[in-house]
Amino acid sequence: MTISGNARIAGIMGWPVKHSRSPRLHNFWLDHYGIDGVYVPFPVEASGLEAALHVLSKLGIAGVNVTVPHKERAFRIVDETDETARRIGAVNTITVAGDGHLAATNTDSYGFTEALRARAPGWDPASGPAVVFGAGGASRAILVALQDLGVAEIRLVNRTRERAEALVDELGVPLIAVPWAERESALQDVGLLVNTTTLGMQGQPPLELGLDDLPEAAVVNDIVYAPLHTPLLRAAGQRGNIVVDGLEMLLHQARPGFRAWFGHKPEVTEALRRFVTEDLL
Repeated sequence: MTISGNARIAGIMGWPVKHSRSPRLHNFWLDHYGIDGVYVPFPVEASGLEAALHVLSKLGIAGVNVTVPHKERAFRIVDETDETARRIGAVNTITVAGDGHLAATNTDSYGFTEALRARAPGWDPASGPAVVFGAGGASRAILVALQDLGVAEIRLVNRTRERAEALVDELGVPLIAVPWAERESALQDVGLLVNTTTLGMQGQPPLELGLDDLPEAAVVNDIVYAPLHTPLLRAAGQRGNIVVDGLEMLLHQARPGFRAWFGHKPEVTEALRRFVTEDLL
């Protein structure tokens, strides 16, 4: 990779940010497409976020991703948000416009949808209800995506029922809240199961979930990508369900930002998956 004085610069802000795989995947694309540019990590504490965002245009930076813990606060700082970001209540992709104002969106819904299309092309939103575990920020983005896809019933299961009910009230139909104790019976007749919690992540306990009531035709998606093959995905795969790992969503959610900052629409390839996966092992 050659970087000149004309290089386009983008990056990711988070605290901490050293765990992020975004620099690895964006710089893979820059090298692959021969683009004069670089994508770098910006470790920014919460107290410094507003100042850091407002200095982007002065430094000639094309834009940034924002990750934990900045997504909701950045939503309140930027100058412009689109409808998707407003429905989710958070942003993850910010572009610096020509006049310096900050335009933001949330690409997690896009990443989730594209991951399903890539790894479970036979899944049909009309195949049955979807059940979603977790009511955090990632869950919000996925619930919005499922609404836009036209899923007729979305069962939201969370360990804290009040949080799930609040999210159902906010996002509306076709969401319904299901008590955690009824999580296994909630799998009956579903066409899609999605885990958005940290259960199953490295250092975290697994998602305790018997799959006996899950139809064999259902697709199982776990947005955790470290490890790539979570206990949930292993159990589902062993019984014949189609599984979608969290890496696919991570890769696809990066595509709109790359196009906005570097002017090229990137593709998610097996070579990219292998390259990013090497950093997960």
